[in-house]
Amino acid sequence: MTVLDGVVIMFLGVASGIAVGSGVIALFIVLDIIPRLAQLTRSYDKAHAYEVAMISGSLIGTAADFWHLKIRLLPIVAIFVGLLCGVFIGLLAAALTEVLNVLPILAKRLGMKPYLFGLLMAMVFGKVAGSLFDWFIFDK
Repeated sequence: MTVLDGVVIMFLGVASGIAVGSGVIALFIVLDIIPRLAQLTRSYDKAHAYEVAMISGSLIGTAADFWHLKIRLLPIVAIFVGLLCGVFIGLLAAALTEVLNVLPILAKRLGMKPYLFGLLMAMVFGKVAGSLFDWFIFDK
């Protein structure tokens, strides 16, 4: 590999990361995930902490995956951390389901109501195909 190849790969990696990260943040902003999560838990004063937790978790998770970091914990600590992660994911899923009524409204306004099922299936199959590709091709 030449120096130019390395520079191009680094540039593409950073550009891809920025694009994906921007898309995720745009999704959270457009769907009002954080305010809805704060509303569900009746903790409006902690909305900033939710934002910091999501960004920090994304950064730490990306770094841990990129550098193959592992943390050895006692089983009781691992259970507690797993419980907290599960609660957060559950609350995030609840907030997402509350705001996902955006798709039918958007489809109706754009005149895509007859294609709504196809749109949802494309999203589902895209997610499944992407996950399978990641698990079986890149997870070696």
